[in-house]
Amino acid sequence: MSADHPYGTFEVLACDARSRARAGLLHTAHGAVETPVFMPVGTQATVKALEPRDLLENGASIILGNTYHLVLRPGMDVVANAGGLHRFMGWERPILTDSGGFQVFSLAKMRKLTPEGCWFNSHIDGRRVFLGPRESMEAQRILGSDIAMVFDECLPWPCDAARAAKSVETTLAWASMSLDAPHAPGQLVFGIVQGGAHDAIRRHCAEELAAMDFPGYAIGGVSVGEPEDVMYKAVDASVPFLPESKPRYVMGLGVMRQMAECVARGVDMFDCVIPTRVARHGTAITRGGNVAIKAAKWERDLSPVEEGCTCYCCRNFTRSYVRHLLHAGEILGVRLLTIHNVHRLTEFMREMRASIVDGTFSDFRRQFQQQEQQQKETTE
Repeated sequence: MSADHPYGTFEVLACDARSRARAGLLHTAHGAVETPVFMPVGTQATVKALEPRDLLENGASIILGNTYHLVLRPGMDVVANAGGLHRFMGWERPILTDSGGFQVFSLAKMRKLTPEGCWFNSHIDGRRVFLGPRESMEAQRILGSDIAMVFDECLPWPCDAARAAKSVETTLAWASMSLDAPHAPGQLVFGIVQGGAHDAIRRHCAEELAAMDFPGYAIGGVSVGEPEDVMYKAVDASVPFLPESKPRYVMGLGVMRQMAECVARGVDMFDCVIPTRVARHGTAITRGGNVAIKAAKWERDLSPVEEGCTCYCCRNFTRSYVRHLLHAGEILGVRLLTIHNVHRLTEFMREMRASIVDGTFSDFRRQFQQQEQQQKETTE
């Protein structure tokens, strides 16, 4: 890392004249990340079905790992013995680790919240485990991720204002504790804006976090079952109160249309399990929408999974072949679709970034909306 760009520096290189969209460069201990960026999810120290070289070949510059899952299995002692998460999983580029807050949220029936954190039952063997800001940050220190997330309370949808306000105060207290905790060398810590669908509460949370001067900020509590317009409203209620000079990250979002709309609102980073999850169910993500490759109509189709796609799958194989693999239960079928899906999302982000740089983002956004609508009308 050069002296001109120390860890945590975020350069805004271009801005769209008609929206909040911007192209940037985030400098981390393991290299620079071009934004807007999509981060494939490697929950358990692997992006399902892919090798690190697959990720690099398909344009991934940063991936996500999950503290909750790695604490439970294989355990921090195993990762520490390997020299940290990068060495353990053979990935030399940047890693962002989620704090485990969302997983604790999803374990609502097996948890007990306290002011210090949360007791929960392991989904693996049922043993009682405690995770709070101190424990989460210590685990992330051992993991050695480039970006660590504060431990927060993710709110469900719907959530009334009184519950949201009380929860945000807990999240803010935990954010302060997370920021003050020991970190790995060069490790950045991002705050997380919560507040449900309540604009004033989200503004309060964003302003308090901004005052703590985190290297970056996430917008949490979205994509948890709320309608799409409510999700955009939560982003709109958060972004204006976060520093322009810091990266902004919407957690758990991986639908192209939604990412484009959030980029227009000033968001720089995204992650989601969608590309790997839908691949395991035989679905390809394309610019025109999702395609069920297992469908009978593709049995003799010798076209690629997506016309014009340059991924390894589309360059070398047909829908007919991939469909055969899926129906035969061959691992290669899932692997090829995962390669395609990750490529599609990273390529979409590259195209969107290029449009911001050359001043055509508004056209890119409009054309994508029109293309998606045309595809929808064709399939209905």
